[in-house]
Amino acid sequence: MIERLLPSYVACADTHMAEAPPGSLYPEEARLVARSVDRRKHEFAAVRVCARRAMAALGLPPMPVLTGHRGIPLWPDGVIGSMTHCDGYRAAVLGRTSRARAIGIDAEPNEPLPSDVYEIVSLPSERARISAGTDGAGVHWDRLLFSAKESVFKTWFPLTRVELDFSEADITFHRSPGAAAEGTFTAELLRTAPGMPASYEGRWLAAEGLVVTAIVLPADGGDAAG
Repeated sequence: MIERLLPSYVACADTHMAEAPPGSLYPEEARLVARSVDRRKHEFAAVRVCARRAMAALGLPPMPVLTGHRGIPLWPDGVIGSMTHCDGYRAAVLGRTSRARAIGIDAEPNEPLPSDVYEIVSLPSERARISAGTDGAGVHWDRLLFSAKESVFKTWFPLTRVELDFSEADITFHRSPGAAAEGTFTAELLRTAPGMPASYEGRWLAAEGLVVTAIVLPADGGDAAG
């Protein structure tokens, strides 16, 4: 599903399976979730199955995916990537650093955000645009906004190691011509960091009960939307 949002030079794998087959984790991965509840163990394992399928698509051998600060995945040398999971869906996207500088993906259920959460994650300008410029089309725009900001964070943080607040990215959505439930988005960053662009271009899709978003920053600084 999420492959529809991505350029051809990255590798994607996704699944709707709730649980990975037994033995899917390397011992060092299993230790990271040894004290977690079963649901966390299942999603952790399933998304790593996706990651290893994406590795294979890049011609890489399977290997563990451990975690760093704030839980960011630690990829092999020469590889950049992103993972996401929500109820009923897991995905991983990987690219070689010769082609991609950073990748951020996110999937969420296409359901309304609690109103108090929406107030926290959105700017007044975003709420005004969503109220004025959307007509539903089966898309819960508040949840899509949350997903887009998650993709922004996953793109930003591995490069900067600097926390980015929800209020520090201003998202504008655009629909693709003739498509009610997919399009692009622009994220204007309200915080600067050395060597980082002032805005990101991403893509979004609502389908199969989900909203998904993706950002790819090419290594050459070209079209980030892919």
